[in-house]
Amino acid sequence: MSRSGVVTIDEVLADLKARFGDKIVDIKKLTPNQLEIVTTRDAAPDMALYLIRKYRDCEAHLSNHVATDEREINGHFGVSYWISINAGKGDLWIAVKTYLPPDDPKIKSITPEYPGANWYEREARDVIGIEPEGHPDPRKLVVPDDLPEGVYPLRRDYPHYAKHITEPKYEFKEPEKYEVIVPFGPYHVSLDEPAHFRLYVEGEEIVDVDYRGFYSYRGIEKLAESRLTVKQVPFIAERICGICGFTHSTAYCQAVEAAAEIEVPERAEYIRTIMLEIERLHSHLLWIGIACHLVGFDTGFMHAWRIRERVMWLAERLTGNRKTYGMNVVGGVRRDILEYRRKMVLDTLRELKAEYKSLVDMVLSTRTFVKRCEGVGVLPYDKACAYGTVGPLARGSGRKIDTRKDHPYAAYKYVDFKVPVYTEGDVLARAMVRIEEVWESIWIIEQALDKLPGGPIVAEVRDIPPYREAVGYTEAPRGENVHYVMTGPGNRVYRYRARAATFNNLPAAPEMLKGYTVADAPLIVASIDPCYSCTERVIVVNVKSGEKRVLTQSELVRLSRKKSMRLGL
Repeated sequence: MSRSGVVTIDEVLADLKARFGDKIVDIKKLTPNQLEIVTTRDAAPDMALYLIRKYRDCEAHLSNHVATDEREINGHFGVSYWISINAGKGDLWIAVKTYLPPDDPKIKSITPEYPGANWYEREARDVIGIEPEGHPDPRKLVVPDDLPEGVYPLRRDYPHYAKHITEPKYEFKEPEKYEVIVPFGPYHVSLDEPAHFRLYVEGEEIVDVDYRGFYSYRGIEKLAESRLTVKQVPFIAERICGICGFTHSTAYCQAVEAAAEIEVPERAEYIRTIMLEIERLHSHLLWIGIACHLVGFDTGFMHAWRIRERVMWLAERLTGNRKTYGMNVVGGVRRDILEYRRKMVLDTLRELKAEYKSLVDMVLSTRTFVKRCEGVGVLPYDKACAYGTVGPLARGSGRKIDTRKDHPYAAYKYVDFKVPVYTEGDVLARAMVRIEEVWESIWIIEQALDKLPGGPIVAEVRDIPPYREAVGYTEAPRGENVHYVMTGPGNRVYRYRARAATFNNLPAAPEMLKGYTVADAPLIVASIDPCYSCTERVIVVNVKSGEKRVLTQSELVRLSRKKSMRLGL
C-alpha cells in the first residue's frame, strides 16, 4: 500500500507478478479503475483468495463471480472473480479470470476457505456447468431441482424458450434427534421471489438453519442475452427488484457505458443521483415501518408509511411513476428536472425532515422497539467479512464500506455525506444505520439540486464495440449491486450477470439466526431488508412425536409481537 494508504493498480500488479509469476497469462486494463488478470486454472482460486486476504484491511471482498460461455469466441468457458477494494483505500476492481476447456469445466472451490463464495460457485455450476471441486454443498441453487442433468440454461446454445418440467423435489438437511423443524417460507427476499427457511430448533432455540430460494428465477440475464438490444435491457434490469429497481438499471447502464467508453453528461449524473436517493428514502422508510410492525409498535408503522407517501408522490411527479421509473437509458436519462420541479422537491424535503424527526424521536424512545432489536440477530465483524456482506447489514457489523464513497459514480463524487457505521452487529445497529442514512439521503438530494449543472441529459450512442467487459456498480438501499456486462456483436449483450445486494447478504442469515428463538426469526430476517410474500407460512414439526402444526404469516408475526408482550414491553 502506498504512503497515502491508497491501493493502486501498479502496486497490485507488482505484488501479483512477484507472487504468481508465470501463472499470469495476460493483463487487461478494462477501464481506468477495473483491472483484469488472466491466469491459469490452478492459480485463479488461489489468486482470488490471496487478494481478499491481502487487502482485508481495505475491506476487500468478492463482489461478483461470473461464469461465461465463450466457446463462440475462443473455444473455452470463462470464470472471473471480481474483487473490490473498499473502505476508502482505493477505487479499484480486480478481476481474476481463467479459461476452462469445454470437455473439463472444473475449478477448485474457494468456499471452504471463503464462505462468501458459496452461492456464486453453486450458481456457476447450475447455469453454465462450471463444477466447483471440493464444494461443501453439492445441491442445486438457482435452477429447479427437477432440471435434467447436463442442462445449463445460460450456455449460449441453450434456447431461451426451452422448458423442462418433471417432478419437483428438494432435499433438506436431516434434523438431529429431538430437534424440531420449522419450515419458514416461502419467503419474499430482495430477489423478488418466494424462499424457504427451515429452522431446526430445540425447544424455542434455533440450532441450525437451511435455506432454499430462487423459486421464481425469471431468467432476466438470459432474456438480455438472447432477445434484447443493449438499449432495451435497462427497462428489464429495473424490474429485478420491485423496491429498488432504479439502482439496478443504473448499474447496468454504467457497466455498458464503462465498457464502451461512453461519457455521460454531468447533468444526467446528477439526475441519476437524485433519483437513487429518492429510492433509498422510500425503501428505508418502508423498512422502518415493517420493523415497527414486527415488534408490535403499529403506531410507528403507520407514521413511517404515511411519511413514505410523500416520497412516493415525489417520485411520481418527477418520473410519471411511483416505482419502476423508466428514467435510465445507456448514455444518460430520459427526463429532465425542470426548475419548478426543483423547487417542488426542496419544499417536499423540508416538510419531510420535520415529520421524520418526530418519527425517529418516537421510535427510539419506544422501549418495545429498542429492547426487541437490541442484542438480537448479532452478526460479528469477522463473520460479516467472511460472507462478504454489504450495505446496512455490513455497516451494522462494523464494516466501513459504501460504494458511493469507495467507488464514486454518478454525481456522488461532487457531494458530501457521511457513512453511518455501528459495531454491535445486532438488529438495532442495522436499524440505526438506516435511520441515519435517511438524513444523509436528504442532504445529498439538497446538494445535488443546488449544484445541478446545465447541459444535455443523454449522450449520443451508436455502435457499441463487441466483446468489451466491465462492471457497473451502485449502493442500493440493501447494499452494493454489481452488474457485469460483456458486449456482443450488433449492439447486443453477450453476457450479463446481475448481482443484487441480497445475494451477498442472505447466506449470512443462518449465522444471525442461530441461538435465538422462532419469535425472533421474523425480525432478524427482516433486518436484511426483505419483502414478505403473501404465501409465507411456517410448519412446525416435532421430530420426536411427528406432530405437525401449520402457522400462517399473520400467526408468525403474532408470535413475534407476543414476545414483546411477554417481555413486558
